[in-house]
Amino acid sequence: MIPSDDGWIRRTAVIVWLIGLSGAGKTTIGRDVWTQWREQDPATVFLDGDILRDVWGDRLGHDVEGRARNAHRISHLCRVLDEQGINAVAAVLSMFPDWQAWNRETFSSYYEVFLDLPMEVLKARDPKGIYAAHDRGEMPLVVGCDLEFPRPPAPDLVLGEDDMQESPSDLAGRILAATGVLAGTEGV
Repeated sequence: MIPSDDGWIRRTAVIVWLIGLSGAGKTTIGRDVWTQWREQDPATVFLDGDILRDVWGDRLGHDVEGRARNAHRISHLCRVLDEQGINAVAAVLSMFPDWQAWNRETFSSYYEVFLDLPMEVLKARDPKGIYAAHDRGEMPLVVGCDLEFPRPPAPDLVLGEDDMQESPSDLAGRILAATGVLAGTEGV
């Protein structure tokens, strides 16, 4: 809880930001984080970058400029939730270190998780067919192929290929334990 200038006491929200390329498991793991977290704290929402693009009409395109504008939207939506004491799990590609730094400086509490998988694993998974379409020349502007994906400079937790042997539910439990947001867990 934090005091505010208007005399109200506000609860401190936590924003968990899952970063990774397409096929890394952001949505699957993020949904499990959200499901487990809201059992103890119903004031928790799940935000998926693809779903938000659809909600907002996806008129931005997938070039660097469109992706930057989408990053701006998602970060600012999380800021609004944070200001209202609502926790958020954001599953986003997040290719802009400047926005990651802005998140860390702006949110009451920010926990960044990088799902770091090699391209060959991502191409083998390819749940949306993005990499296959790219390799056939049907889809340009794929992050990690045509567009550079800078590794996040300061993630709080990195989950790699070996970690992905665990179930999404177990990985979600690890993330929540690391953040300390659930009763009886240690935070960082």
